[in-house]
Amino acid sequence: MMASLSSSTSVNSLPLVSVIVPCRNERNWIGQCLQSIVDNDYPDDRLEILVVDGMSNDGTRQVIESFAARYPRVRIVNNDKEVTPAAMNIGIAAASGSVIVRMDAHVEYPGNYISSLVNLLEQSGADNVGGVCRTLPANDSAMAKAIAVGMSHPLGVGNSHFRIGSAEDRWVDTVPFGCYRRGVFDRIGLFDEELVRNQDDELNLRLIKHGGRILLSPQIVCKYFTRDSLTKLWRMYYQYGYFKPLVVRKVGGVMTLRQLAPPLLVLCLAVTALAGLLGLAMLPSPWKLAAPTAFALMTGGYLLVIGSFAARAARKHGLAVAAALLGVFPTLHVSYGLGYLRGVVEFLVFRRNRAGGAETIPITR
Repeated sequence: MMASLSSSTSVNSLPLVSVIVPCRNERNWIGQCLQSIVDNDYPDDRLEILVVDGMSNDGTRQVIESFAARYPRVRIVNNDKEVTPAAMNIGIAAASGSVIVRMDAHVEYPGNYISSLVNLLEQSGADNVGGVCRTLPANDSAMAKAIAVGMSHPLGVGNSHFRIGSAEDRWVDTVPFGCYRRGVFDRIGLFDEELVRNQDDELNLRLIKHGGRILLSPQIVCKYFTRDSLTKLWRMYYQYGYFKPLVVRKVGGVMTLRQLAPPLLVLCLAVTALAGLLGLAMLPSPWKLAAPTAFALMTGGYLLVIGSFAARAARKHGLAVAAALLGVFPTLHVSYGLGYLRGVVEFLVFRRNRAGGAETIPITR
């Protein structure tokens, strides 16, 4: 499919595009993100950029205001609720365009990004289109580089094609930073504000259930900058896992099997570890070692897999990055798995409707 704006296309025939950028406390990233957006080749008079700020207090606001002063198409919109789905809904309500594009602060976009998405949307007949993320480290540290490697490899993120790439255009269940027809929101509703995380997944799954289609194009590539520490990575993926069962409940089922792998890993390790402790104290001799053996085999197999990949990665990325990967993969899997299991208990067993505690803390991607 063609993925760029045709030179023969009349400017007046192009749809008005509303770019929505949800952000909160992104001082280190919002400037380069907005610069990449305003430098896009989509005509200025057919584009508005709504930066929906969640009451930032770290200097982010001043950066946005400087862009708004220089570029009339950039506008600041307040988000008193501070979380991302509320930002998207506020932005959609304020938007004038017939095409809505979500764009995030931790991302830089190529110069033809918006025009490519719009062209793909019009040519494909899809309801939502997106590209792939080239995952880059937040800085030059070995840990940041390892996090970028882990978040772009199937061992870390499964078959998430927008992260690991694709050889061709493909119909998918979700895309990052989607480009939607405005009518999608009239047809299926807005983003679910109960979902601090995974709001894109829930809306896209709801769109598919209503007969919509989502297209991923590997020809459209943006640069996504990861978190730079295991603590930040843990928190982000714990939230991804925690809110996923609520998505399952809202859409009426598990739509992708990859989400079940981390919680099953954590559950199996926990069950065999507990059974081993109980068995050593209570079972007769022939059975005492059954559960500890199962735990040892699973743990050893898991460590062998991540160790083997880390060893291969050492040749390309160096020993320091390879060593950091030994922490990155367990962080991705265990944080997501623990969050998911907690979400199952709270949202599926006890039927809670809202998160509590740290899970309500607003953070961006």
